[in-house]
Formats: sequence, C-alpha cells, structure tokens
Amino acid sequence: MGLTKKMAQICYDLNFETLPAEVQDRVKYLLLDYLGVAIRGAETESSVPVHRFLSKRQDAFRGVPVIATSLRVDAPYAALALGTAAHSLELDDVVNAASLHPAVSVMSAVLTAGYMAGCSGRELMEGIVAGYEVTVKLGIALGPAAHYARGFHPTATCGTLGAAVAAAKIFKLDPVGITNAMGIAGSQAAGSMEFLADGAFTKRFHAGWSAHSGLIAALLAGEGFTGPGSIIEGKFGFLHAYSPVSDSDKVLAGWGSPYEVMKTSIKPHACCRYNQGAIDCILQIVSEHGLSPNDIDRVEVSILKAGFALVAEPREVKLNPKSVVDAQFSMPFGGAVAILKGNAFLEQYTMKNISSAAVRDLMIRIHCSENPGIEKEFPQKWPAEVAIITKEGKKYRVRLDHPKGDPENPLTWDEIIEKFKNLATAVFPGDKCSAIVESVRGLENVSDVKLLMEQLQR
Repeated sequence: MGLTKKMAQICYDLNFETLPAEVQDRVKYLLLDYLGVAIRGAETESSVPVHRFLSKRQDAFRGVPVIATSLRVDAPYAALALGTAAHSLELDDVVNAASLHPAVSVMSAVLTAGYMAGCSGRELMEGIVAGYEVTVKLGIALGPAAHYARGFHPTATCGTLGAAVAAAKIFKLDPVGITNAMGIAGSQAAGSMEFLADGAFTKRFHAGWSAHSGLIAALLAGEGFTGPGSIIEGKFGFLHAYSPVSDSDKVLAGWGSPYEVMKTSIKPHACCRYNQGAIDCILQIVSEHGLSPNDIDRVEVSILKAGFALVAEPREVKLNPKSVVDAQFSMPFGGAVAILKGNAFLEQYTMKNISSAAVRDLMIRIHCSENPGIEKEFPQKWPAEVAIITKEGKKYRVRLDHPKGDPENPLTWDEIIEKFKNLATAVFPGDKCSAIVESVRGLENVSDVKLLMEQLQR
C-alpha cells in the first residue's frame, strides 16, 4: 500500500473514543482560539470585499452561516470567508516544526462540512485531529525552509490536503474516498509568497482558498470523482513537486504519538511567528528594568534563519511598512510598538501606528541579525535572544527557548478565554461570547454542529 493510501486508512480509522482526554481538551482549546480570531477577523479590511463577493451569492434557505455575519452561502464559499477572516489578524495558531497555521484551513473546512452534514461535536473533533495531522506532517516532510524558498506558503499548500481529509471524515467517506479527496486536493494546493512584495491580501486568502479547495475535493470525492492515489509520494506528487529536500519517511513518523494538536502553539502577539519570541524578550527586559523609549539606544534581535527573509530583510523595507500586512512581517515594527505600548496585540497593528513618528524613530534603533547560537535545536525549539543597550551604556540580555504560547510555555485555559473575549466582544455582546465558550468547552455533548454555527451568526 502506498503512502497516500496508508494515510487515508489511518485517518479513516481515527475514532473519538480512542482519543485521550488531553487530546479532546486540546481540540476544544484550539477551536475556541480559532473562533475568536475568525470572529474578529470578519471585521478586517480584507474581509469586506470577500463579504461583498458573497452577498451576491447568498442562499438564505440552504446556505451555511458565515461566522460573525448575517450571510448564508454555499459551503465552499463559507469556507473561503472563514479561512480568510481567521488568517487576517496574524493571531491564528501555528506549528513550529512545520512553520504553518493549521486551524485556518482545517477548522474553516470542518465547520462548514459539519454544518452541511449535521455532524456531532465528537465527529467534528475527529475531523479536526485528522486534518491537523495531515497538514502538519506534510509541512514537516517538505522541509519548511526549502518549501518557502520555492515561493510556496505551507499554510496554503499543506492546508488544502488537511482540509480535504478533515471534510472527508465529516462526510464519512471510506478510505478510497479519502484517498480521492487528497488526490483532488493535490491539484488545487497553491499559495505564492509574493504577497511579501507589497503586503497584498493574498496571504489571508491562502487560508480561505485552502479550506474552500479542500471542501470541494471532499465533496467531489463523495460523488465518485477520482484523484491520483499516489498524490503524496508519486513522481509528480506533492512531496516531489513542492520541495527539493522532502522526506517521505517523515509523513508517518510519530503519527499520533502525540497528535499534532498537542504540539500546536497559540499566538499572543498579532504578527508573524518568527517575531513572537523576540517580542517576549523585549517586553521582559523593558518591564524588569523599567525602561522607557528614551532610555534605549539600540535593540539587537537575533532572528532564526528560516524567518529572516520574512521579518528582517530587506532592512529598508522592514523599516518602512506601507500596510498592516507589512507591519505584521516587520520585526522592527513589532519591537517598537511592544516598547512604546507595552504589547503587540491587535490594536497596535494599525495605519496610525505605522505612520507614527515615535514608532518610526524607535524602529530605526532595532537591528536584526542571524545568530548560529539559536539555530542548534531549531525547529524543536524556536529560541529568541534580545539585547537592549541603554543610552547610559547598560546592556540587558534575555534569551528564551520557547515563545509564550508554545506547548512548553502555554497559555492557560483562562488566558485562551481572555484572548477569545478580547477579540469576540468587538463583534458580539459579552453574554453571547460566554455562551460560545460554554458550547465549545462542552463540544463532546453537542448533538449537531448546526447549533454551534447558528450561535456564531450575527
């Protein structure tokens, strides 16, 4: 049996009753995080044209609810909107070893599929676990740095196949059907990193398109449409086409031991993951030593090589962001607002701060470099190191191995709920947000996911 078919069989066999309690709890934790980001993401400027596009394609009677709106549309369009919204804030979950964001693809597809199928909360959880496993294992097997170097965004590419498997689980496809869904998805997996050139919205669209494509793949497979049964390992398959250093042995290595949901990180800062550890270090130094912006002469930030081209160079570009997307991928901007505002959460990534003279002045004092000393255990660890030199000549240095939000340095349930409410209360009243939290925490008792999805409408 080939690799693709083995994956399909394993995903087919995955059953809620065999999932450990900690995995079930983690799925709910990740789902609540996703929902908060998706709800608030529906308010972003990139979601507005998506909603206008959808408003011309409404299906008020048979359509799937689009979270945080009053729209109801055909399921693939709903998945497109959800994924695009959830990826628009740079606050979505991430798996360090694969350097991708699984929730925005997998959960956007599984929720829309779940609404169509009227699945239970337990079945939803099965789809999420399977979708994360496929998405992340493929990302690891590709070799993230090599995949990025070819110009691909792994959230978009790997997420398409993960979304297809997640939806296929919800639709109760057999191993042949799941294989076909992956095969069809493999011909749709795309996502260009060229958004970095001018901060275009296409990065956000990648997540929506992967959920949309994955859902279509599962729906077609359910109707008997076929896809290549060797889409992962074949001569012209996913691994060979998307990376020059892919390793097929990594796809099944350690499958479910533990499940990838247990190795997924949460973002406390609204920017690229490669900035997060450094921002933690900056905040720690400034807080512990009571530093003001006027005290600081220079900030030296060590950036992991895999992320250097994303957040640190070209320096003149990173010092002059032209959009919120540019700012989310600028370490100097993230560091500057952290120092000035005391955080790098969503409210700091604005055009007002981008044009602020105080922010710009501080950005110039932030210098990024590669540091071989933090590379040794990457990607098992995502170390960060920052030194702040004051105008008086004092030097304060902090290093950490795991950014806040990593499984080794996790946010608590209370912190996840706080993050959710901070985001969602901009759209929904507090009592509705509390009801959503209650539904997610009791997901295993939800008889029909339609009930949850109806809660999420405006």
